[in-house]
Amino acid sequence: MAYEHIKLEQSPAKVATIVIARPERLNALSGRTVDELRDAVAEAERSGARCLLLTGEGRGFSSGADLAGGGGLPEDAGAALEKHFNPLVEAIFALPMPVVAAVNGPCAGAGCSLALAADIVVAARSAYFLQAFVNIGLIPDAGATWLLPRLAGRARAMEMMMLGERVSAEQALAWGMIARVVEDEHLASEAVALATRLAQGPTVALGLIRRLALEAGHVPLREALAAERAAQREAGASEDFRAGVAAFLAKQAPRFEGK
Repeated sequence: MAYEHIKLEQSPAKVATIVIARPERLNALSGRTVDELRDAVAEAERSGARCLLLTGEGRGFSSGADLAGGGGLPEDAGAALEKHFNPLVEAIFALPMPVVAAVNGPCAGAGCSLALAADIVVAARSAYFLQAFVNIGLIPDAGATWLLPRLAGRARAMEMMMLGERVSAEQALAWGMIARVVEDEHLASEAVALATRLAQGPTVALGLIRRLALEAGHVPLREALAAERAAQREAGASEDFRAGVAAFLAKQAPRFEGK
């Protein structure tokens, strides 16, 4: 697919960076934009990337769904979710690699859901998060009703979703929604350094960690323990496990190949 609304860059360190590139629309998410994002996520996996970095171009991460470009009110407000947004969210969660989001400026609506779907979210100090759906008579979507209670807890998630007010980067950090807040001028370098570190890690184990963490919220302890057992067998059969143990015994830094 030829990209018009996003950019996909591959680094020698095997970090795939996807940039939402509609700065003139504050990176609003049209159906075309979301489909390009989903294609780029699949391409990142096909290319052998070992970490995905997601960010926005210009002064914001994303203003959410592109309401202005929708051609009027839809008869079925959920149709775009089924066709565009939900497959993207599912594709991100299914990735066998870590996902980092670098949030610059406004991060609203479905754009907020997209950012919070990452494993580690780094936000600029000026950034803010907003679930504004209720302000236009809709519900939070693109996974927000599933994600926010798990990240921030039910009380804070309900406040955010029902009041439709901005949550600052500092508040999001305090609520447990994101991992780090950095000065605006350091956002790009911090995010790239973090993604590069993850890309140099034991990719098999990292992929299993993200899968187990996603499943942990809705399975009983016995099933979680069984899933850990199966995942540990898979990780223990990896080349990186052998390399890691050898490096540990030799008192050296491990060099993982992602296999």
